[in-house]
Amino acid sequence: MSVVARQGFKYSLIGYFGFLIGTFSAIFIFPRDMVFYGKLRYILPTAEMLLPIVVFGLSFSNVKFFNKTSKDGKQQNFLSLSLAGILINFALFIAGYFLANLLFPKLQQTEMWQMKRLILPLILVLAFSAVFNKYLSNYKRIVIPNIFENLLPKLANLGAFSLFFFLGFPEKVAYLFFIGMFVLGLVGYILYTNRLEKLKPDFSTEYIKKDGMWREVLNYSFYGFLGNIGNFVAVRIDSVMIGEFLGFEPNGVYNTLYAIISLITVPAMGLYSISAPIINKNIIENDFEELDRFHKKTSLTLFFLGAVLLSCILVGFPYLTNFMKNGDLLRQAEPVIWVLGFAMLFDLATGFNGHIISLSKYYRFNIVVMLFLAGTTVALNIYFLKNTNLELFGVAIATAISLTLFNIAKIVFNYWKFNVFPLCIEMMYAMLIGTIGIAVAILLPEFNNNFVNLFYKPGVVLLLFFIGNHFLKIFPLEDYINRKFLQSIFKFK
Repeated sequence: MSVVARQGFKYSLIGYFGFLIGTFSAIFIFPRDMVFYGKLRYILPTAEMLLPIVVFGLSFSNVKFFNKTSKDGKQQNFLSLSLAGILINFALFIAGYFLANLLFPKLQQTEMWQMKRLILPLILVLAFSAVFNKYLSNYKRIVIPNIFENLLPKLANLGAFSLFFFLGFPEKVAYLFFIGMFVLGLVGYILYTNRLEKLKPDFSTEYIKKDGMWREVLNYSFYGFLGNIGNFVAVRIDSVMIGEFLGFEPNGVYNTLYAIISLITVPAMGLYSISAPIINKNIIENDFEELDRFHKKTSLTLFFLGAVLLSCILVGFPYLTNFMKNGDLLRQAEPVIWVLGFAMLFDLATGFNGHIISLSKYYRFNIVVMLFLAGTTVALNIYFLKNTNLELFGVAIATAISLTLFNIAKIVFNYWKFNVFPLCIEMMYAMLIGTIGIAVAILLPEFNNNFVNLFYKPGVVLLLFFIGNHFLKIFPLEDYINRKFLQSIFKFK
């Protein structure tokens, strides 16, 4: 097995393991204290939202220019200068942050200002970690970085929450543990990088000045910064704005609901990394007919599996809340599940729209639409939080609208440039089965035992999907459960 295959397999295992820990914690652990969980879910997203300002695309530049710098034996020099750049950017950011708060005293009433002692150091740690993370990818080493990037934050949340809620430590101790986990991750990045290649700090600027290379680096980093800040703002702004406008308890509720509905994205986790090389090959060879076929096939797979999972979640959620602490708060916010669920389902239906654009010569368009998504999300969130009484439901609507417009823009662009289109009639069939399944499950009588209902109602949905799929031939389920496939997994004869 090649290094790439081994790393890819291990990467997927860690990804799924981390997802399970995060989901289990969000359902059964964090709801025990929504306020403290809401604080944790405010600190990290706020730091991540501001992170691109400090990184300024330098992490991506360590990938883009690695071939050139390593060929010249200057990769360590480039890495050292990138880390120095992070320090300079952070100093400028700190100066600008405090100046803004002095000029506009109202900013000092925000939660961001109150928690600055946690958020600001975390930004610096995450910025250094981002550079090392991308640098390590040049060596096709993604497993250990994945532990630091995806698994460690979940353990930080769980550990900090457990220290505060279960062991009775003060909030300050829990926060110290939380930040300490990311510092530990940064130390891990440094040690692992040093293991692969002995670190030799070199802050000489002669190489970067040669032939005006710094201009090229600055230009590329700027595009990386735009794309990154758009992505982080679009993805993290919900938690930040809920924490500022509604408080930490609603933020805890929203993030718990988001974790539950994110279950429908599980099938996409492994498929994204597998599909990228195929998409890239089709684009290089200008085989857009094959790209369209593959695009439709993968989109249908993601949509069908997502529709099954979403339908089961929607009918089972009311009964799941009976087994969760503060389940009444979650039940009151149930409409959020429906709105976010269908927005995410449409996102799955559009498949690898973003990958197709990113791997083509039109990659800059992704930056444009990402900034559009960020701006739309912020504007809609402000509107719904300030001008309506919808609260979390309004935030969910804002997210759903911006995400849907974002995906529509990419669909139109890909159809215009490559003549590929992800949607197909089979998706309508799947949607019809899902709608019937949800309606039937809701109308069927309930048992007195909520545990029975939790499995009985989704079970009805699964049965109807199985029957409907058998007659309509939407998804080739038999390819995944036949004897030949099982033999390939379990190696039995």
